Amino acid sequence: MNLYKKLIIVLVVIFAGVFYFGKFSSKKTVSPVSTQTKNAIVYKSPTCGCCVGFTEFLKRDDYAVEIKEITDMDSIKREHNIPSAMQSCHTSVIGNYFVEGHVPLEAIDKLLAESPDIDGIALPGMPPGSPGMPGAKTEDFIIYSIKDGEVSEFMRL
Repeated sequence: MNLYKKLIIVLVVIFAGVFYFGKFSSKKTVSPVSTQTKNAIVYKSPTCGCCVGFTEFLKRDDYAVEIKEITDMDSIKREHNIPSAMQSCHTSVIGNYFVEGHVPLEAIDKLLAESPDIDGIALPGMPPGSPGMPGAKTEDFIIYSIKDGEVSEFMRL
């Protein structure tokens, strides 16, 4: 076999090895959020169906979800100092934060990864296309941060 053919074979073997071990390696890239225990308590009204839909989004992202059905949702909003303009149908507690409403997972992941000095985040109302809500997304979701009842924009999705 001439030198050219040997060189081709060596390169093919090297390329195949890099491709095989790179593609099928058992090592996974782990985000900072996925290394944390992902527990969520979701406070909801016993009659709310969209809240159940939201909990399914959390479960699909490997959250351990505890659902607490309560009839006085206002008490939870007061306990967490969530302004009325920021309220939605359910309130979750994830880590040291509250998550008000149908907040997309990207915003929750950002919250947990960055650990800002706030009380929580909120997506007011029940926007179509948000996690747990039917319909198509019609505009940007504006997620707000809340600290001591003061509101500012956290992110847009």
